[in-house]
Amino acid sequence: MKNIFVLGLDDFNLLEMRALPAAVDYRLHPLFRHGEVKAVPDFPVRELYEGAIARLERFAEPIDAIVGYWDFPVSTLLPLLCRHFGLPTPSFEAVLKCEHKYWSRLEQRRLIPEHIPPFGVVDPFSKRFRERLDIDYPFWIKPVRAASSHLGFMVRNPRDLEKAIQAIRAKIGRFARPFNYLLQFAELPPEVAAIDGHHCIVEGLISRGRQCTLEGYVYRGEVRIYGAVDSIREGRHRSCFSRYQYPSSLPGRVRRRMSEIVARFLNGIGFDHGPFNAEFYWDRRHGRIWLLEINNRISKSHCPLFRHVDGLSHHQVMLDLGLGKRPDFPHRQGAYRYAAKFMWRRYRDARVTKVPNEAELRRLGERFPSAQVQLHVHEGMRLSELADQDSYSYEIAVIFLGADSQKSLLQKYARLRRSIPLEMAPL
Repeated sequence: MKNIFVLGLDDFNLLEMRALPAAVDYRLHPLFRHGEVKAVPDFPVRELYEGAIARLERFAEPIDAIVGYWDFPVSTLLPLLCRHFGLPTPSFEAVLKCEHKYWSRLEQRRLIPEHIPPFGVVDPFSKRFRERLDIDYPFWIKPVRAASSHLGFMVRNPRDLEKAIQAIRAKIGRFARPFNYLLQFAELPPEVAAIDGHHCIVEGLISRGRQCTLEGYVYRGEVRIYGAVDSIREGRHRSCFSRYQYPSSLPGRVRRRMSEIVARFLNGIGFDHGPFNAEFYWDRRHGRIWLLEINNRISKSHCPLFRHVDGLSHHQVMLDLGLGKRPDFPHRQGAYRYAAKFMWRRYRDARVTKVPNEAELRRLGERFPSAQVQLHVHEGMRLSELADQDSYSYEIAVIFLGADSQKSLLQKYARLRRSIPLEMAPL
């Protein structure tokens, strides 16, 4: 039996991992729970780092793997913990070359310059922040480290910029302070050392076209892609995700070109022995491919999609790599031809007046066998109380579904939403 520690373990993903055929050989141990790692006002990274080491050193049996599927702070802590215990992991510096948005763009400019937008860096607390902006309107501004588009703003004019800067100044510390603590463990080049978590990156717009995410891994220097997922956006500026749909409908030649681009980047920064997902835009009209960002983890949002279509959740890829094995992932062996994660959003604040109870959710599951519903709200709360939302919407629930055509998938989602007894009152 392999002892596998999961940083930030939650019940939903625990069930996904226990359903894997190989799980009969695993003992899955929580290394802190999700509520201790993510659902907190301030990320206690020092306590998590030192506490994890202390817990693991007290463990009397062999430690075979330390894994995780969350973004910051889990994705940033994992290479430090694995390195401490001599377990397979990408280097901490290679991880930061993905996670530190400014350092990542510097490396991308060196390795794949034709696939990135113009960019710069700005200190939002400087009284002279406007003088550091050398990108024309419109542009995006966002912290060099955040998650889920938190504090990301499209800026069209000086008024938008002033509003964005004020919001960033008020809230950037939640990510900046813990990120700065972790930066001490890295060897940073001079041009990056001065840009800590209290800084923002500004980027020219690349949101024209279709967005696609490649899921893959690097094992002994070999970059492998095992799936491509379309990301469909909606809302103001088309800045909010409405669903992730698998498999991608992009042409094969475009996906192959994206694979070549990400391999060039990951090999160039020395990223090895880890999973990743890479987000791209394809501008069909101008024949351009743009790299949005690379995340050094599996996307937990895609796990049920791969299970529906390929027959396994790609938690298996994460676990194989954590155990030092080359992943052997199936292809198109699932029960459905299509699958999606739908993000149910509201664009104005409201008070939640009713949520479905367990019995109602169970009946929905009987009517829609492929459905998994995760509610983010509870009765009596305001949507503005939700943590880490993007700047333009509130995600009130996510719904996973499988179907045999895209039309059937969308129809099933519409019926399911109408059937959920979730009610809200405008404010």
